[in-house]
Amino acid sequence: MGLKPRCITRDLKWGTPVPLEEYKDKVFYVWFDAPIGYLSITANIVPEWERWWKNPKDVKLYQFMGKDNVTFHTVIFPCSLIGTKDPYTLLHHVATTEFLNYEGGKFSKSQGLGVFGDHCMETGIPVEVWRYYLLINRPETSDTDFKWADFRLRLNSELLANVGNLCNRALKFAYTNFDKKVPEFDKGQLVQRDLDLLAHIHAQVHRYAELLEAVDIREGLKLANEISSACNKYVQDEAPWEKPKIESKRSNVIIGVVINVIRVVSLVYEPYMPSLSAKINNIIGLTERTPDDETLLARVLTFQNPIDFLSLIPAHHPLNRPIAIFRESNFI
Repeated sequence: MGLKPRCITRDLKWGTPVPLEEYKDKVFYVWFDAPIGYLSITANIVPEWERWWKNPKDVKLYQFMGKDNVTFHTVIFPCSLIGTKDPYTLLHHVATTEFLNYEGGKFSKSQGLGVFGDHCMETGIPVEVWRYYLLINRPETSDTDFKWADFRLRLNSELLANVGNLCNRALKFAYTNFDKKVPEFDKGQLVQRDLDLLAHIHAQVHRYAELLEAVDIREGLKLANEISSACNKYVQDEAPWEKPKIESKRSNVIIGVVINVIRVVSLVYEPYMPSLSAKINNIIGLTERTPDDETLLARVLTFQNPIDFLSLIPAHHPLNRPIAIFRESNFI
């Protein structure tokens, strides 16, 4: 059927003028030429901008946008680059979304319908909660709704009850009962329940990486929740606070396993909620980000034996005083 005509001008007083006499009263529609800004912004940040934008052999270009902007990024912008005859990096993958609506209607800033950046800041709700809700509710295949009641429900029943509960119980117990350090234990003391958890985490991390490679963003976040939930259930079932387990030092094993898995939990949440990961890392004594953090996912994907996860946080590693990373909220 070929390409369909698409208007690229607007009758506005501001904008880039169309350089033709018969169109002197018109300007270009912003998205006709705005993608060139991707290149110029890169060039303003780093002199070696061509390492990314003129390197199609080694660079894959992924772009994220709403469905109404697809034409300009998949047809018009690539055609502009191809027309230069230079070896520009062209689009490899586009990830689009449907529309996010508000309480059953459309967002409208002029009518005050919706929640916007300045409002988010005024609520005092941590940024990771906003990021979580927007990503778990991401309209990937159909329109979705922002609903305050659902926003509160997901905070309390998914974030607080899952990763919040995990970190609160396990890390408080570790900090209080093991001299503020990761307990020492012999890997020969691992029992089947410990090995089952580590094997499960090993498989799920590989699945998580596959989802991210496929830009399956929402499913990746759901899997991060599942990894946290599996660890949370392990803590509940193993109950390291029970007196016989403390006396037998079974608690050392449980907490040693849990702290290492919590490092994995922090890792898989980081692309979605970096501020949450920073809070968790701070509690487990990782107060500063290092170059190793940038390649941690690649490293754990090389683990052949699930027991290798126990090398992430060694025995005697100091812990910081735990804080509540989420608090129950009753806002509407």
